[in-house]
Order: sequence, then C-alpha cells, then structure tokens
Amino acid sequence: MIDLHSHVLPGVDDGSRTVEQSVRVLRAFAAKGITDVACTPHLLASNVLRGWPDAYEAAWTALWAQLPAGIRIHRGAEVMLDRPIPAAVAERKVTLAGSRYLLVEFNRMVPAEIVARALTEVIKAGLVPILAHPERYSSCSVETVRAWRELGSVIQIDATTMTLPRSRGDRARDLVIAGLADILAADNHGDDRNVATARDWLAAHNGEEQAELLLNTNPRAILDDVSIYEVDPLQTRKSIWRSMRRILGSE
Repeated sequence: MIDLHSHVLPGVDDGSRTVEQSVRVLRAFAAKGITDVACTPHLLASNVLRGWPDAYEAAWTALWAQLPAGIRIHRGAEVMLDRPIPAAVAERKVTLAGSRYLLVEFNRMVPAEIVARALTEVIKAGLVPILAHPERYSSCSVETVRAWRELGSVIQIDATTMTLPRSRGDRARDLVIAGLADILAADNHGDDRNVATARDWLAAHNGEEQAELLLNTNPRAILDDVSIYEVDPLQTRKSIWRSMRRILGSE
C-alpha cells in the first residue's frame, strides 16, 4: 500500500515531533504492508514560491538517515490555498515527488464555489490538484465533490474517517460508495492512523478491487506522474440505523 498524505516529517508542523516518533510510525506502517509514504507538511500557498523551508530540509535529512527498512519516503506538502496559487508553482517545487500532482486543502467552512474557483486556478497552472479530505468541509456533499472532481481534481479521503460514526464518517463513506474517491490516505500526525483501516473496511464490504485502486494503483500512478484510474462505485448497503436516523429527521 501507498500513503500520499502524512505529517511524519519531524518537528515542522502539528504532526510528529521527533525523528524517533516518526520512525515508530513508519515501522508500524511497514508492518501493515505500506511501502511508500509521502511526507506532506503544511504549507501556505502564499509561501510555495520559496520552495522547501530550511526546517523541512533539515527534518528530511534527519528522517532519511534513520529510515526503517522496507519503506520509502517521498517529498510533498499539503498546501493550504489561502490565496490563488501562483502560476510559477508549475515549477513543481512542492508537488508530490516532483510530479504534476499537488495536495491541497481548505478551511473547514469554505464555500463550495470558493473550492471550485481555487481548484480551477491550480489546473490552469498546469497541475492536478489532489483535494485532501473533502469530507471535513461544511460544503461537502456527493454533488459538490462530483462537481469538483469533474473540474479535473483528484479526491483523497482520509482512511480512518471511513469508520467514524455519523457526520464526517457518513460523508466519507458516501463518497467512496459513489465511486468519487480516487485515493485514500491516513493523514497521520505522529499517531496510530493507518490506511490499513480503510483496507479492512473495504474488504468487509466486498471492496477488494476498490481497495487495490485506492491504496496502491492510483497512488503509484501519482508517484509515477501518470494518469490515475477510475474507481467503480462500491456496491454496499448503508446501515439500517443510518436509514432510520434519516427517516426520523435526525440528519
């Protein structure tokens, strides 16, 4: 499996604090069958033209020196689109593994039209935006995510969110079931979040083929800078309890 969204670059943001902590996380990843991890620390769009901050470079060097056997790390960033993306970002200074793919995020209360406009600007810059965890955004729905995806963006769902009850978990599952997720990632912050959670959930819902595409084939295509594959909708029934909540008007 491949995880393209993590905060295991030590001591640079709200993720892992030390090299030792990052090594523990990566060992746990490897034990679950994860072979490749993108280190994607937070970065503001207003700062992308500067490339990697010095702190990122030092943390990368320190982590690389103690990298556990059986796992590879790749450079990247999770870019907060606090302003329109500069056209010069097409130089790929902070994209995933130097590819055309750029991991982006927004404030949780962002309106749908602002997301669409910002994603369009990234595409105009010659890049492919990977929209991180849309299930967190207040404007997220199957319809809005379908529209964002039709613009040309890639959709990344947080793997562990898929097992959460109600609200965010429901939105994550709805997107996967509808075939609107392109990749899954753990968004690990030096903790125990792991993409194996989603693999196990998909296996329990007859989604082995989707798991392969979401956790291996499509992430590998992104690292190789080639086009990703379509993921079929998941044929699964929503829970009786959730249906009852909707009937009773509690959602």
